[in-house]
Amino acid sequence: METGNPHDTGTAGPRQPRQPEQPAEAAVTVGAPAAPGDEPRWIALPPGLLKVRRLMLVVWLGLLTLAAGLGPGLLAGPGWAAFALLPLAVTVWGWVMLERNWRSWRYAERSDDLLISRGVLWRQETVVPYGRMQLVEVTSGPVERHFGLASVQLHTAAAATDATIPGLVPAEAERLRDRLTELGEARSAGL
Repeated sequence: METGNPHDTGTAGPRQPRQPEQPAEAAVTVGAPAAPGDEPRWIALPPGLLKVRRLMLVVWLGLLTLAAGLGPGLLAGPGWAAFALLPLAVTVWGWVMLERNWRSWRYAERSDDLLISRGVLWRQETVVPYGRMQLVEVTSGPVERHFGLASVQLHTAAAATDATIPGLVPAEAERLRDRLTELGEARSAGL
């Protein structure tokens, strides 16, 4: 997993060497909150999420490519099968954009709140105070379960600060859910 500033693009200054990827068992201890006054310790999403999203892209746009090529090709003539190039080009473009989007997702646990940063063109950073959390749930659809992934959904009193961290390893998702629930109960007790 990568850590660091969520807005570093690698173009300014000397390039930092990539840290080796940690096994799933080590991911459980990575999420220790930063001490007050320290820079937050950003945690990247696991690469399994990128694989799932790319698979879904290829499946859906692959079907669209076949339909766009076979339909006009059989009905109007072989020249019209060139319409299949458009979904094929979108597949290639989407392949690259999915990786950029995946790299933009980060989260960090601080002493009083959880930070979630994402976005390529429009960067968005969500700060969810622990005391405002009402519900933290772990969800996993059939495709996520098949690939060993889960998402953590945070619900607060204000719908605008609801947040989701997708594509986590289930052990990390459960650890994060338990930790956020514990911190949320401790912080809300003082309200």
